[in-house]
Amino acid sequence: MDAGKVEWLAGELDAYTHWFAAPDASTGGHFLTFTLFAESDDTARTARDMTAVFLRGAGADAVVDDVRLVVSELVGNVVNHAVPDRHLAQAGGCRRIDVTFKLWPKWLFIGVGDEDSTPPLLPAGEGFSPSLAGELAEAILPDTGRGLLIAQRLATSVWWAPEERGGKTVWCRFDLDGTAGDAPPS
Repeated sequence: MDAGKVEWLAGELDAYTHWFAAPDASTGGHFLTFTLFAESDDTARTARDMTAVFLRGAGADAVVDDVRLVVSELVGNVVNHAVPDRHLAQAGGCRRIDVTFKLWPKWLFIGVGDEDSTPPLLPAGEGFSPSLAGELAEAILPDTGRGLLIAQRLATSVWWAPEERGGKTVWCRFDLDGTAGDAPPS
C-alpha cells in the first residue's frame, strides 16, 4: 500500500475513534447535547439557532451555515417521517429528538437521534450527471426527500447507528482541517 493511502486510512481511523468519545475542553474540544420535541411549532428553528450558538461559541464560524442546514434537514426528517417504536411511543406524548455535537479542532460530529428504528434511506448518489442537467437540476430533483442528499453533499460523511434502547441516530462528520475524509489516493 502506498504512503498516500496509508496516511488517508490513518486519518479515517483517527476520526472514527474520536466519534466514540466526548471531547475534552483541555484539548480544544466542545460537547453539547439537547433534546427537542417534534410536535413543537419551532423545532427546526430552535435546532438551527442552537447549532449557530454552539458553533460560534466554539470558534467554528466557518461551518455554521452548512451545519445549520444539515441539522435543520435531519431534524425535519424526524418531524416529517419518524414513527416511534412501539415500546418507546406514549399515547399523547411528543416524539423526542436528541441532537449531539462533538467538536475537536479537526472534526465536528453531529448526531440527530429519534425513537424510530427504521433505517434511513441514505441516497446512493445522483441518478443523472449534473453537467447533463445544466441549469435544470432543481427541476429534476423532487420537492421532498432531499434532506439526506443535502447532508451527504455538505458533510464529509453520513451514516446511521441503531440505539440500544430502540430508535436510531443519523451521524454526520465535518472535517475542519481540510485534510481528513478526502477520497483515498488512487
